[in-house]
Amino acid sequence: METEKKKRNIYKPIAIVALCLLLVVSIMYGKGVGCNECAKAPVASETQTVDANETLKSWTDDAAAKKELVSYIEAVTKKDSPDFIPVENRIAVFDLDGTLACETDPAYFDHCILYHRVMEDPDYKDKATDFEKQVAKEVKTFMDTGEARDDAMTRHGKAVASAFSGMTTDEFEKYCADYANTASPGYNNLKRADAFYKPMLEVIDYLEENDFTVYVVSGTDRFIVRGLIAASPLDLPNKQIIGSDESLVATDQGDTDGLDYEFDSDDKVITGGDFLVKNLDMNKVTVIEQEIGVQPVLAFGNSGSDFSMAQYALNDNQYKAKAFMLCCDDTERENGNPEKAEKMVKSCKENGFTAVSMKNDWKTIYGDDVTRK
Repeated sequence: METEKKKRNIYKPIAIVALCLLLVVSIMYGKGVGCNECAKAPVASETQTVDANETLKSWTDDAAAKKELVSYIEAVTKKDSPDFIPVENRIAVFDLDGTLACETDPAYFDHCILYHRVMEDPDYKDKATDFEKQVAKEVKTFMDTGEARDDAMTRHGKAVASAFSGMTTDEFEKYCADYANTASPGYNNLKRADAFYKPMLEVIDYLEENDFTVYVVSGTDRFIVRGLIAASPLDLPNKQIIGSDESLVATDQGDTDGLDYEFDSDDKVITGGDFLVKNLDMNKVTVIEQEIGVQPVLAFGNSGSDFSMAQYALNDNQYKAKAFMLCCDDTERENGNPEKAEKMVKSCKENGFTAVSMKNDWKTIYGDDVTRK
């Protein structure tokens, strides 16, 4: 027993010295001495907000929507605020066409690319089915007159799934990115890929600087959106891009049910040719719940097909939430529609949404060097 006590007494000063050394090292690291990388490493903070004026440069100073957004962000990102939202719940969802990017030039991007695929692509136009050609003609009618069938969205979705059947997802996305890099027909000095609203890109930057996770929730085919965004100024990973869906199968799967087929080393994932769902209206709410699993606190849209998504963000939310709707009231810098814009302003007042005026709230849309033809 006496021997054991002597041993413990010997170890005590050694332990004390070791603890002192650890303390010294900790202090040195905290001051950035001997660990430059540690000193430079950013520290995540839920309380730090960003100066909006440094980011939202394309917005006019007196834009009411900008002031409302900034006030909201300041309220929900301050730790001691009663409206504070934890980072994991800072979810923002954005529609694409007419909300982040040009909606019709002269039609939706996914309509234009279908027309190109079926009627102009030398590698495919002779293979196009009669149904695909008929839908392409309907797209051309919409381009020329603005008139469309009641079931146009579903017919278009089926034609897209059919016309791009058999491609790997990478091939499909590349095809869309290549097409996006063609000139925007209604504008000077603008490619389709760059036809994203600068003020809205700044909103996304501002949200991400304040630890929000941003999702695009579009009615456009998911893989078309991926290709378009890959070529665009918007830096967003595929996992945060949601759109309308078509079937996917393995290369050698054929008509075999997925429960009866085993993916092997010779297989690749390819588009299966079947249209599954058009991601508009209530379907946007469903897919947000399925794929994100967290109720958004911010929603941005531009049409009635985005109202369900906006109401989903606002209603029965445990956190302070906002919904913003873009109004296409600029007829000089964009393909504006004053009548449609006026109806949207009225709808915003009725539903508790915040209206954004392209004409009055934005200093620029695509950049000062871009003009309408």
